[in-house]
Amino acid sequence: MRETSHPSAARYRRASFLTSAHNLRQLPPDEGLEVAFAGRSNAGKSSAINLITGQRQLARTSKQPGRTQQIMFFRLDDERRLVDLPGYGFARVPLKVKRHWEQTLPRFLQGRESLQGVILVMDVRHPLAAADRQFIEWCGQAGLPLHILLTKADKLSRGAGVRQLREVASQLDERIGIQLFSSHEGEGLETVFEVLDRWLRYRRAEGPEKKRPRPNQGEG
Repeated sequence: MRETSHPSAARYRRASFLTSAHNLRQLPPDEGLEVAFAGRSNAGKSSAINLITGQRQLARTSKQPGRTQQIMFFRLDDERRLVDLPGYGFARVPLKVKRHWEQTLPRFLQGRESLQGVILVMDVRHPLAAADRQFIEWCGQAGLPLHILLTKADKLSRGAGVRQLREVASQLDERIGIQLFSSHEGEGLETVFEVLDRWLRYRRAEGPEKKRPRPNQGEG
């Protein structure tokens, strides 16, 4: 795993498993500050979380898309958490399971007061599938800031990656952040740290600021 000297890296290396939830009744107390990670099954979400936290096995990767069917919470400190949402959009998931998360995820996004923003992971080669567009719509309805990682950027040439970035960005609200990202090469990691630091309200002196009201629309 690629190491980084970014000053924020140590904050995220503290991440440790807190709890998991299959439904909203099992969620931990709705307090403090959270950032959620979401994406289609096999888009590279777990690999991105592991790179950001500098831990190879924090978020379990699987060659079987759709295997993870829990909302996973990782503790950063007493006030801050990262949240790993179940991968969506995999056709082989049983219909009952699919319907459960289609009902649960938008309710989580709408009702979770501690949630400050969402990092949405999309494979740069296959972005903006119908399930991605649905999730983006849910975030907009919830008034949540959204930042998109076009993952596996190392699979394309630099020029092709930039063209894909521009094409996807042209189809999104300008307030949605978007960038190229590679868990394999570490591309884009510093930008992700900056987004997380802002949403989790890290300052040079430790300790979160007083919680502010959620905006009506997403922002990058």
